[in-house]
Amino acid sequence: MPLLSGKVAVVTASTQGIGLAIARRLALDGAQVVISSRKQANVDRALEELHAEGLTISGIVCHVGKREDREEAWDKTFEVNVKAVFLLTKLVVPHMEQRGRGSIVLVGSIAGYRPFPTIGPYGVSKTALLGLTKVLADELAPANIRVNCLAPGLITQFSSALWSDDSFRRRFEAAITLRRTGEPEDCAGVVSFLCSRDAAYITGETITVAGGFHCRL
Repeated sequence: MPLLSGKVAVVTASTQGIGLAIARRLALDGAQVVISSRKQANVDRALEELHAEGLTISGIVCHVGKREDREEAWDKTFEVNVKAVFLLTKLVVPHMEQRGRGSIVLVGSIAGYRPFPTIGPYGVSKTALLGLTKVLADELAPANIRVNCLAPGLITQFSSALWSDDSFRRRFEAAITLRRTGEPEDCAGVVSFLCSRDAAYITGETITVAGGFHCRL
């Protein structure tokens, strides 16, 4: 049987980059996948691409963290990266409890361990996700719901604003053991594993996918 046969996967922010790669991999591994984005056009484009590959995936427009006229970078960053994660978890947990099991994978970042210049609020919000992973893992364990976190490193497309500067990219890659930036597909298999029976005894953990880049608290 496929690795994720009989499982339902809801992948947020999943119409490009890491999210899209994760959705594709989960579908290939047998899960029933729902993708989402803040914009209908993004959902339609991603569904067209995935359906052309023969994958049965549905999609919806969803923006849990929206607030009109938000200006402050800190408020916006924490609203999307932390609060929206918590609110969405509250929505899906009752359904997992009914099924008697579940797996939640939060998407953090190596910036949660090692902040980068000019994006301080982003790094702090991702550090908060490391703690939220631990808290949710403890609280949801009695319901047989596992909670883990993925911490990507410098991934092409997702972090293009950083590596589009050739000099920055060369310096960063010099600090990566594998001497290259990552691809979204490098993250997708890890998420599929964490959602599968093979990871049945793993919860509260953060798996770093960063090519050997040193980044621990």
